[in-house]
Amino acid sequence: MPPSSPLLPACLRLWLFLQLPLLGSGLPLAFRVQEEPPPGTLLGGRAADHGFPGRGRLYTLEVGAPDLRVDGETGDLDTAEAVMERDASNNASATEIRDKIFQDIDEHQNEYVQRLKDWVAIESDSSDPLKRHLLINMMHVAEERIKQLGGKVELVDLGVQELPNGNTTRLPPVILANIGNDPQKPTVCFYGHLDVQPAKLEDGWSTEPYILTERNGGLYGRGTSDDKGQVLAVLNAVGALQRHQELPVNVKFLLEGMEEVGSNGLFELVEQRNGTFFSDVNYIIVTDTSWASNKPGITYGTRGNCYFFVEVECAKQDLHSGTFGGVIHEATNDLIYLLSTLVNSSGHILIPGIYEAVAPLTEKEKGLYEKTEFNVEKIKAKFGIKNFTYNTKEEILMHRSRYPSLSIHGIEGAFSASGTKTVIPAKVTGKFSVRIVPNMEPTVVIKQVIDYLKKKFAEWNSPNHMEITAVIAAKPWISDTDEPLYLAGRRAIKKVFQVEADLIRTGGTIPIGSHFQEITGKKIMFLGIGGPDDGPHGQNEKINRLNFIEGTKLYAALLQELASF
Repeated sequence: MPPSSPLLPACLRLWLFLQLPLLGSGLPLAFRVQEEPPPGTLLGGRAADHGFPGRGRLYTLEVGAPDLRVDGETGDLDTAEAVMERDASNNASATEIRDKIFQDIDEHQNEYVQRLKDWVAIESDSSDPLKRHLLINMMHVAEERIKQLGGKVELVDLGVQELPNGNTTRLPPVILANIGNDPQKPTVCFYGHLDVQPAKLEDGWSTEPYILTERNGGLYGRGTSDDKGQVLAVLNAVGALQRHQELPVNVKFLLEGMEEVGSNGLFELVEQRNGTFFSDVNYIIVTDTSWASNKPGITYGTRGNCYFFVEVECAKQDLHSGTFGGVIHEATNDLIYLLSTLVNSSGHILIPGIYEAVAPLTEKEKGLYEKTEFNVEKIKAKFGIKNFTYNTKEEILMHRSRYPSLSIHGIEGAFSASGTKTVIPAKVTGKFSVRIVPNMEPTVVIKQVIDYLKKKFAEWNSPNHMEITAVIAAKPWISDTDEPLYLAGRRAIKKVFQVEADLIRTGGTIPIGSHFQEITGKKIMFLGIGGPDDGPHGQNEKINRLNFIEGTKLYAALLQELASF
């Protein structure tokens, strides 16, 4: 019996009509009516929330009434069905446009790779003041690309950076840009960064880090994954959409050049522009993330970071170990003792109270970790890891993302060059960090760490001077995966990759996420396209061509999906 048959109750006719395009889709339905409800019952829902044809329309039916409201307009059921049939036809046309856009992206992929090569060639290392002119040039290159797409760009001057030697150097400008300003459309803002970590061939790279090299499907070069490649994928997506349709949403960009060294001046800028640049923004997308596996994923949480320096001094100058060894309390011995008290051999943090604020694991979370694709053996082989501290995939994923961790990074002042040197360092500084998770406050963690190390040092009974300093206090971030923004992201991934997205939390720290959330109050999602073995910050950083090109399609599909909300 066709859905429009008058022999069916009106509510069942409507339910069947809406369900037909969705059979086998796995999407939730608003209209699940098994029998005729009492007269006066309202049935309805916004099509955008449930993947119905004509996304954005609001269907409302009063049982027992002869008419149906569609977006506030009253008409009989046959008229409403005609409206929905037209919407379904429009949906088919949208699919044809999307297919053409995807084909267009495939046809332009070599052009996209060449543009990425050009960007990688710019040594935009934010940690090296001597390369600051190259970083500033990188910002201007991105500015020009956005203007070529019809965007309006403001380069915001952040002033100067004070260097450790007392000198100053100019900070790179921040790009605030917009493409389109239709008040009838939603507005999405993409955040990314164009600075990179230091890289030298002699560090162990197989090829020159600033010359993009393609081999075995990988595009190797500094910044390919973190974050130039991901920023370019968004810009490429905008260009592809523009060649086939009017942009379905307004697009804004916030691109910075100091992310790798702490985002100097950016947080203040977000606060200053919250009432202007961000006033009409509905969604913020952060592109600076990777997937847990080769399966696409959406990041809904990041860890924060409290970074510490612990300094021990035993003399005014370095001493000869033949003269003073055995008769003084050596600073390096003190420091190694302190560092050894922080974690046990399984990585469990020994600082009292550090786990108290960690939220208990929910069944929903547990299910997400069980569904997440993560090849333990492949990761071990890729990075030369013998064994993890946990055995199951779920335990490994949880302890690298939803639980805190403590890592010791190095010792400054101790002899570390090749060869031998029989010296007792006068002063050494240990460097370690605690990755913190939601509900853990940086101020509380800092106090816990300092109090604990002071107690341990007193127990050690050394006369040396010990000082602890917290140099970074970045908050964690987490979002609600049931928000419409995440539905749009999952739908876009399904359309491009034909798989359900992994919903993941990352163990890294991206402070801008929590700052965006606190200051702007906007909905935020981390949707990157990096692979699990890209190696950002390390030797032989890459992004796979597949991720780069299919990721471009993903951003194009996302912009189309967001137009429905």
